[in-house]
Amino acid sequence: MDVSVVICTYSMERYDVFSECVESVLAQSYEPLEIVIVVDGNPEVFDRVQEDFGHHENLVIHNNDENRGISYSRTKGARLASGEIVAMIDDDAVAEPDWVSELVSVYESSDAVAVGGHVAPNWVSGKPDFFPEEFYWLVGCDERGFGEHMEEVRNTYGSNISYKRDVFLEVGGYDENTGRKGDRHIQAHEAPVCVRIRKLTGNGVIYTTDAIVHHTLFDYRGEFRWLASRSFWQGYSKRIMDQILPETSSDKNEYLKRLMMEFVPLRISRLVRQPSTAQLKQLIAIFVFTAAVGFGYLYGLTKRQFSINDGSELSTA
Repeated sequence: MDVSVVICTYSMERYDVFSECVESVLAQSYEPLEIVIVVDGNPEVFDRVQEDFGHHENLVIHNNDENRGISYSRTKGARLASGEIVAMIDDDAVAEPDWVSELVSVYESSDAVAVGGHVAPNWVSGKPDFFPEEFYWLVGCDERGFGEHMEEVRNTYGSNISYKRDVFLEVGGYDENTGRKGDRHIQAHEAPVCVRIRKLTGNGVIYTTDAIVHHTLFDYRGEFRWLASRSFWQGYSKRIMDQILPETSSDKNEYLKRLMMEFVPLRISRLVRQPSTAQLKQLIAIFVFTAAVGFGYLYGLTKRQFSINDGSELSTA
């Protein structure tokens, strides 16, 4: 089973971390493996990538004619790829040596059309004591209660997800109006394509905890203000998701119910039994981040929305 790994990058500032990502993919135990690097409209980065990695076999390097965003770049990478399976990893993540092998083993043992793995946090300066595991999704890592091994889920995170390439392209790949593009980051990214795949094939994403990548989390991602702001825009993005994919609304409602009815009571009980400042901070953070998500969702209700597939902007005042 031929596999292509797509890595998208755009900034010279994070080139060192990107290089670690590429090296981790080059060190994969699985063969045959193709690597497709898509530089998002940065000639300086493109030239550096050519210089550092252009000599490797089975490696494709492409530079977009302009900055087009992560969704366009990943779909472009899939189109350039030749593998039956196309796997995605963020440029600030590092894959364990058997990452691809573990993804492939699921395809070989099932009728899976999409497989995702575990995204573990790699805090550059240590995990903030106030940050609860229930909100790891704010930084693109698997949160508490995300899923069980080999469970079918709607989608995994973009730093660790793979697809049957023909199915991915048949449903149109990622929507270009979502994902990171410059300062804009609409958080409805993996879900739309995975929902379309489920509609086409009847299958969701199989989640395997054995396929692991470590997501590098820089200092700013541990700042309370940044996380609160991120929560707000996640809420805004969830409003967009409700408009374009109404069937996904039950997923966040189920998680909110589990958060408030299961995780919060467990935390309160633990805090009563074993009081600690860190546990108190995390409990408060849960309520603050949940409120911020709610405010972001309400803000989305005040905006005039458009279809994500008609080529127009997602929202306008």
